[in-house]
Amino acid sequence: MHNKQLSTFMRNFAPLKRLVFRMKILSNAQLAELLDKDIFHQIGEAADALGVPCYVVGGYVRDLFLERPSNDIDVVVVGSGIQVADALRKKLGKKAHISVFRNFGTAQVKFKGYEIEFVGARKESYSHNSRKPIVENGTLEDDQNRRDFTINAMAVCLNAQNFGQLVDPFDGIYDLEDGIIRTPLDPDITFSDDPLRMLRCVRFATQLRFFIEDETFDALTRNAERIKIISGERIADELNKIMMTPQPSRGFVELHRCGLLQLIFPELTRLDNVETRNGRHIKTISTTRSKC
Repeated sequence: MHNKQLSTFMRNFAPLKRLVFRMKILSNAQLAELLDKDIFHQIGEAADALGVPCYVVGGYVRDLFLERPSNDIDVVVVGSGIQVADALRKKLGKKAHISVFRNFGTAQVKFKGYEIEFVGARKESYSHNSRKPIVENGTLEDDQNRRDFTINAMAVCLNAQNFGQLVDPFDGIYDLEDGIIRTPLDPDITFSDDPLRMLRCVRFATQLRFFIEDETFDALTRNAERIKIISGERIADELNKIMMTPQPSRGFVELHRCGLLQLIFPELTRLDNVETRNGRHIKTISTTRSKC
């Protein structure tokens, strides 16, 4: 196989841009200003009335720094997320709709285009043959430890006393700035516990045009076989999200290099050969990975 023959597929993969979205460093005062909306103050007031700490977390916080608007809000309560959701629904009035999922300890409030997911802070443990965790009540630190990637582990306080204060124990803000996907804790444990996170890792790298940190990437390779416990529906959902990105070839290159593609889409990996038929080259998947 010649490098020239590999280049056709890679034209869509390179040159790589560090970021698709703009990255903005925000102070706590600037975060408070961005969150200065009725809905966030009402969430904070509902939590304060119950005497529990409350934080907006995950993708909404990440996207504040990336300047990507969103109406999907994830809220962690150090206490009962369901109670805070119900208190918020009462504050918002008849136009608010609440769905409660007591088996999972979560609730969702829909109001004027917002979808707000509430969960109590928790810590998780896993059995080897399932990605369904054993859940216990926990602290904010416990909840951030269970997050998939550092860029999704940031939290911003919504309580009045500390409104807008960022809690970022894993330096997710610097990984955003550097364009890196990295797990908060040992990536082998992160991926072994919930193998779907391996596909999410590649999907986020593809969506954001970030690089997967080397230790995290090596753990993808070591744990690739664990993907077999994930249902075909969940795998298909992540693949579809990769396909919907501006440059899906980037994701499939990473899936191929780490060994996941041959487990979830073996038909595609069998195309990783170049043959000449009637003077035409059959194109291939490249195994070249760019370094940050």
